[in-house]
Amino acid sequence: MTTVDIEPILQKYPDARRDALIPLLQEVQEVQGYLSRDVVLRIGRHLNLPASKIYGVATFYNQFRFEPKGKFHVQVCRGTACHVKGSAAILDALERALNIKAGQTSRDGLFSLEVVACIGACGLAPVICVNGEFHAGVTTEAIKDIIENYRKKADE
Repeated sequence: MTTVDIEPILQKYPDARRDALIPLLQEVQEVQGYLSRDVVLRIGRHLNLPASKIYGVATFYNQFRFEPKGKFHVQVCRGTACHVKGSAAILDALERALNIKAGQTSRDGLFSLEVVACIGACGLAPVICVNGEFHAGVTTEAIKDIIENYRKKADE
């Protein structure tokens, strides 16, 4: 994914200071899908802040991504009900099946993996969501089939 032109966004924040950082990051990520290195550097110049400060803030909040999302964005619920029903093992199985960690995108760009605090489907725990499609009562054994089905969809 190429870096988008963020100048129109920056123009909304003339003479901006550090207090504009989070809204700027949110807006840029909404347009670009993630925060690229180039974008972080450009925001830093605009706000007169070092990139290290921007990364410090952005990494504190798990809403910010530093890699583009995959074609299939997998969200693993880690809310209380899902946790009690084994979502930690589900996350581990997904990380092994996709060969990535939470917050990363697979090398082929097909899958990205995100941990979310709660999906809001507690009665269906443990739950994963792939591009808005819910998978309820997921087991570690089911992960391989779920991933394989999405790989097949990618080839269609």
